[in-house]
Amino acid sequence: FNFWNELAVGVIFLLQTTVGILGNFSLLCHYLFLYFTGSRLRSTDLIVKNLIVANLLVLFSSGLPYTLSSFGWYQVFSDFGCTFFFYVRGVGRGVSIGTTCLLSVFQAIMICPRNYRWAELKMKALKCMVPSIFLCWVLHMLISVMYAMFVSSNWSKKNITNRKAFGYCSAVRHDKTRDSLYAALLSVPDVFSLVLMMWASGSMVFILYRHKQRVQHIHRTNVSSRSSPESRATKTILLLVSTFVYFYTLSSIFHVCLALFHNPSWLLFNIKSIITLCFPTASPFLIYAIIKSSTKNI
Repeated sequence: FNFWNELAVGVIFLLQTTVGILGNFSLLCHYLFLYFTGSRLRSTDLIVKNLIVANLLVLFSSGLPYTLSSFGWYQVFSDFGCTFFFYVRGVGRGVSIGTTCLLSVFQAIMICPRNYRWAELKMKALKCMVPSIFLCWVLHMLISVMYAMFVSSNWSKKNITNRKAFGYCSAVRHDKTRDSLYAALLSVPDVFSLVLMMWASGSMVFILYRHKQRVQHIHRTNVSSRSSPESRATKTILLLVSTFVYFYTLSSIFHVCLALFHNPSWLLFNIKSIITLCFPTASPFLIYAIIKSSTKNI
C-alpha cells in the first residue's frame, strides 16, 4: 500500500514539474525572442521575467528532488545536496511572492486615473522597479540561509534521533519555543507581501468598477462598447494574484505546521509539497493570458 502511495505521489510530482518547466521555459524563450528582435516590452514585463525565473528555481529545487525521492532514490542526496536544494527553494519561493506582490502593486498604480498627481507617482514607480526587484532577491537570499542551515541528508552519518524528516532530507528538531520563533520569523515577509497584494488587488477591483461605471454612463446607448486592453490585462493579473494568494496561503499554513509539529507525517509533507508546486506550474498559462489580453486589438 505504501509503495502505491509513493508511486502516485511521484507521478503527480513528475507531471507538475514537467508541465511547469516546459511552460516557464517557453515563456522565457518568448521574452528572449522579443528582446533579440527589438520588440517593445511592457512596463510589467521585467517583473514577469523575474517571476518566471523564481518559478523555475522552485520547480528545479522542489519538483526534481520530490520526484526522485518519491520513486525511492533517496541515496542521491548528500548533505550538500539537501542544503543546496532547500536554499534554492527558499530563494525561489520568496522571490515568487515578492515579484507577484510587486506586479499587483505596480499594476494598481498604472491603472490609476491619468492626472498630474498620479503621473508623478507612476514615474516614481518605474524608477523604483529595478531597485525593488534587486532588493527582493537580496532579502530572500539572506533569509533563505535559515531554511538550509539546519538541514542534512537522511543518509548522513549525523545523529538522527533528534531530527525530523522532510522527505529526502531531515532538519534539527528544536524545542517548541524556538520552532515557533523560527516559523514566525519566516512568516513575517510572507504575511506582509500577502497583505500588500490583497490591498493592491482590492484597489484594482475598485478602479475597474469605477471605470466600468464611467464607461456605462458615456456609452449608455452603445451596447457594443468593449473594455480596453489595459482593463483586460488588469483582470488577468487579478486572476494571477488571486491564484497565487490561494495556493500560497495554503502552502504557508502547511509550512508553519511542519515547523511546529514535532514529527510531521508523510501525508502532511506531501500535501504541502504538491500545493507548493501548483502555482509555479499554473502561472505560465496565466501569464500567457496576460500577454494575450494586453496585445489583443492593439
